[in-house]
Amino acid sequence: MSISFGSRGVTAVEDDPRLRHKQAMATSKTLNAANLEALGAARLAELLMAISKGNAAAQRQLRLALAGSGGADGTARAITKQLISIGRAKTWLDWQKIKPFLAELEVQRRAILDVVAPADAGEAFELLWRLVGCAEGVLARSDDGSGRLSDAFRAAARELGPLAQRAGLPPEVLANRAFSALASDEHGAWDELVPILAPQLGTAGLLIIRDAVQAWQAEPVTASPNGKRQVIGWSSSGPIHADEVQARRRKHAATFILQQVADALGDVDGFIAQFDPTARKTPAVAAAVARRLLGAGRLDEAWAAVERVDARQRAQAPAEWEGVRVDVLEALGRLDEAQAFRWDRFAATLNATHLRAYLRKLPDFDDVEAEQKALAHALTFKDVHRSLEFLIAWPDLRRASELVLGRLKALNGDLYELLSPAADALESRHPLAATLLRRAMIGFTLGAARSSRYKHAARHLRDCRDTAARVEDFGSVPDHPTYERALRAAHGRKFGFWQEIDKLG
Repeated sequence: MSISFGSRGVTAVEDDPRLRHKQAMATSKTLNAANLEALGAARLAELLMAISKGNAAAQRQLRLALAGSGGADGTARAITKQLISIGRAKTWLDWQKIKPFLAELEVQRRAILDVVAPADAGEAFELLWRLVGCAEGVLARSDDGSGRLSDAFRAAARELGPLAQRAGLPPEVLANRAFSALASDEHGAWDELVPILAPQLGTAGLLIIRDAVQAWQAEPVTASPNGKRQVIGWSSSGPIHADEVQARRRKHAATFILQQVADALGDVDGFIAQFDPTARKTPAVAAAVARRLLGAGRLDEAWAAVERVDARQRAQAPAEWEGVRVDVLEALGRLDEAQAFRWDRFAATLNATHLRAYLRKLPDFDDVEAEQKALAHALTFKDVHRSLEFLIAWPDLRRASELVLGRLKALNGDLYELLSPAADALESRHPLAATLLRRAMIGFTLGAARSSRYKHAARHLRDCRDTAARVEDFGSVPDHPTYERALRAAHGRKFGFWQEIDKLG
């Protein structure tokens, strides 16, 4: 017997039959597989029919389950039928139709992997290959601005590698199929195919792809059958011909594939060969080349690759170029130079990654002094928004508050994606700074009459009201009642905003 100490005294819990009954009833109502199974097949069938009514994706999932009741072959035939239907469809997929289509695609993918693959990996590979192959037609008839469709097809493609290995597919056959898919890929669904299949392709298969791509790259692009060049557009320099566009696309695709093949083969020189001397001077390419040379232990060549970037481009170089430059310096044993570079790049960009790495390399206690120096620099950094972003993320909320109070006029209220989370972070300990950030956003929204943001601005004003009581001293800025009266005087006719305020209460 267990004892419960409550407001009504001591209660014997386990000996109370009413309590035991309630606990049993609560357990029986929990939504789990065991309790659903207890309902019985007939009742579950009724529920499934009711739940799936009007839900096309659920109905297709049930049909797949019925087709598979006799084994994986039935499921495979049902999947094939549906993929053929998807491939032949011509209906435009607008943003409203993308979500249900993605759900349908996931149903087919899961059926392939969960039902077909355990019984026949080769058949599962074929079905999944067909599914990814639908991407060309689907993406050509859709508005995939969010990239969700492309991501779904690429995610499905990543499952091909393990299936190819389980099925033991011949590398030669696999290589030829991979090349055909890559050469006709116009929407990027097969972008990762070489690294995905590399374990099963092996050296022999990868070399087949390399040779095929090189031959394809060398082939002349043919004009239209009647011998006339097709004009598909115009530019300031004249007509744009279809064969020129096709040639550029082929060159880009071939270079990309050959880079991936070289990486899969561990062929650093083959990777470098895909870039002309001019391209190797750009920061992104120099970083990619140097990273591979560093991995191969070719340190002097890696340093030369990094240094090939001219001084004008270094100021705007991506983080990867900066990172590999530091790594090469350390590999060469030039530790002081690496530290100096880290500090230089932090001072110029407020890159927290560089600062953290710089501090980790310092002796004990020196890092504390260096951190204070860095934070003081961040407070006076020329770009106030970058400074605020850094101080909030570090975090140093005291200095972030000091920044807001001291450089308020420089803050752009349009940058709500920065100012709103910064205000939330500061609200607890620095309510005045949080208030000023929200006022900046409110001021921009109303001043520019951004009606789409009125709801957010109203929320910011409510937060200012709630925070006002915790501001001990507004100093030179108006307190909240004065601020709100001025806001009503200046923007009283923006009825949409004030209606949003009324909704909040």
